[in-house]
Amino acid sequence: MSAEAESPAVADVAKPPPYALPLSRGPFTFGLIGGLGVLTAIAIAQMVVSSLSVIVLIVVAMFLAVGLNPAVEALQRRGLARRGAISIVFAGVIVAFALFGLAVVPPVSKQLAEFIAAVPGYVTELSNHPTLRQLDADYQILPKLATFVTSELGPSLASGVVGAGLVVLDGVFTTVTLLVLMLYFLGSLHTIKSYMLKLVPASRRERTGEITEQILDGIGGYVAGNVLISVIAGVLTWIFLSIVGVKYALALALVVALTDLIPLVGATIGAVLVTGVGLLQSLPVGIACAVFFVIYQQVENYLIYPRVMKRSVDVAPAVTVIAALFGGALLGIVGALVAIPVAAAIALIIREFVLPRQARA
Repeated sequence: MSAEAESPAVADVAKPPPYALPLSRGPFTFGLIGGLGVLTAIAIAQMVVSSLSVIVLIVVAMFLAVGLNPAVEALQRRGLARRGAISIVFAGVIVAFALFGLAVVPPVSKQLAEFIAAVPGYVTELSNHPTLRQLDADYQILPKLATFVTSELGPSLASGVVGAGLVVLDGVFTTVTLLVLMLYFLGSLHTIKSYMLKLVPASRRERTGEITEQILDGIGGYVAGNVLISVIAGVLTWIFLSIVGVKYALALALVVALTDLIPLVGATIGAVLVTGVGLLQSLPVGIACAVFFVIYQQVENYLIYPRVMKRSVDVAPAVTVIAALFGGALLGIVGALVAIPVAAAIALIIREFVLPRQARA
């Protein structure tokens, strides 16, 4: 009986007072854990912002690899091994980059060299102009101009040239890195897809695999269709500029084809650039270029684009525009390019999963 009498006393001693909270539930611990969570979120956000360029590069490389995969599989269906098909497609991409550089760089270099060679003549003509000579006699313009060129403009141009060289080197490095990543992703695309499917429960793996294949086919179709539309724009522009007699027609046509890859505003940017070059050559040529691009953009928007894209991107036109606007606001040109197939993938997931579940509810 003594043991029974002692047990309540022992229990009363071992039991903490009602106002004492465990350490894990105390306000200090709660605040500490919350503060650590906020600091962790801030650190992760800073890491993402700092590595945003790398993330964008990886996303673009993966996007291009998925877009080029249909061409690789088409060559595989003709009896080529996957490595051989990847080599042929990758070589085609390299040749396209090389042709673009050969078509654009020489005209730009030639025009720059001609301008530099003509600068002394311009200075001589200005020096011999009667009005300028009178102004120089009254206000000493030429000595002040010479002082400005030697003390301020010269160093600024030198630093600008160095900066431009660094930008070119950075662009070359980024392009090479993009091509290497694209090659690796293209070679291991099936492995990556199989690994990601293993993360899905086995009961849903088959259906998820089918949806994944449809999404990848849609992205590949979008890339192929966008490239086809750009090629059409470039070829027709080259034919028109050659007929009109615009200088460097091939280089300008390649610029139009490249800018036409950008959704919404790309075709307008290319048209403005080429029309500006035409106006510099002559007023009738510039007007003819403006009329041509106005007519062609209507044909592309209402005839070529719907027919090319109707089988690859099953998205309403309004959703396409909204997705491109949001993508461009978030990630610029890259976001605008990726946004449309992403919108198509979301629409496919909603159509295959969400709507049937809502119908059964």
